[in-house]
Amino acid sequence: MQGLDEVIAAETVLSDVDGLNGRLTIRGRPVEQLARSAGAEEAAHLLLDGFFPDLSDVETLSRSIGDARVEVFDRLAPQLAALAALPPVDALRAGLSFVADGDDLITAHRLLAAPVVLTPAIIRLRRGLAPIGPTADAGQAADMLRMLTGEETSDEARRALDAYLVTVCDHGLNASTFTARIVASTRVGLVSAAVAALSALKGPLHGGAPGPVLDMLEAIGEPDAAEAWLGEALARGERLMGFGHRIYKVRDPRADALKAALRALGRARSGASRLALAEAVEQAALDILRREKPGRSLETNVEFYTAVLLDALGFPADSFTCIFAAGRMPGWIAHSREQELTGRLIRPQSRYVGPAPKQAA
Repeated sequence: MQGLDEVIAAETVLSDVDGLNGRLTIRGRPVEQLARSAGAEEAAHLLLDGFFPDLSDVETLSRSIGDARVEVFDRLAPQLAALAALPPVDALRAGLSFVADGDDLITAHRLLAAPVVLTPAIIRLRRGLAPIGPTADAGQAADMLRMLTGEETSDEARRALDAYLVTVCDHGLNASTFTARIVASTRVGLVSAAVAALSALKGPLHGGAPGPVLDMLEAIGEPDAAEAWLGEALARGERLMGFGHRIYKVRDPRADALKAALRALGRARSGASRLALAEAVEQAALDILRREKPGRSLETNVEFYTAVLLDALGFPADSFTCIFAAGRMPGWIAHSREQELTGRLIRPQSRYVGPAPKQAA
């Protein structure tokens, strides 16, 4: 079947994507609820639970990830300047390859730490600034923001980034997660599976779409200009970025979780104007899409408010895929372990449609 649509390739306890009803459940918890109440460490613990015999409580996991951030930063410090010469997602992929491969919890700690450490270091070096080392006793979101800005993180900013990391922690058998499970099924190790998953995430049809949302908002400029700009874009046959999803036939539930986080951040900062623009563009786009493409379900997806939220937190657009990877890493690890423990080598068949061999004369 083209694209493997509707093919069941694995049984999982990790997440359920209900595209018809617009629901995402992470181990029994609706994603909106999880984003409101949990941080990155709690989401990681929820996903990893049962896949590592030495996993204890959330607090211990958080301390271990903090120690791993320090270890990864010290280990990769000599390579950071060379990595920063690459585009951020390529730098992250190269940096992950320095992590020793394995299937144990220590390897998982290092993988959870690596994107959080490497992303702000690469951003700062590309800006001509020195990287800032991690703090072991901070949380993932707070430390990532501190390493980016060099300043202590406000509670509102930390909660906003936590909400993003939690919202994207897992999402069924998407392209990158399926890639992780395929690689993990060969028993090669968690790092190899994560590097392969990141390589799949880089593609514009998977994790590379939030950046163009910002380009669209910048081009529109003002809320009053949204309807005319979007109508002209559709007339030219262009896609409206941040709308439509392969799975969801109604609104992507992650979009509302991120919109709520962005509103809270906007109240604490002077971000109301960007949020007002985003909301105006969203409403105008939905109205136009329903009018011009009545037979298609093109609702707001996670990428729309991802772009606005990460931009508000100070991350450049070319780093968005790296932050997506930081959020999705617990899901990749959990799926890899689930495949190793309960699955078998993934080896589908193909149907040959090429020319038949010629018979000898």
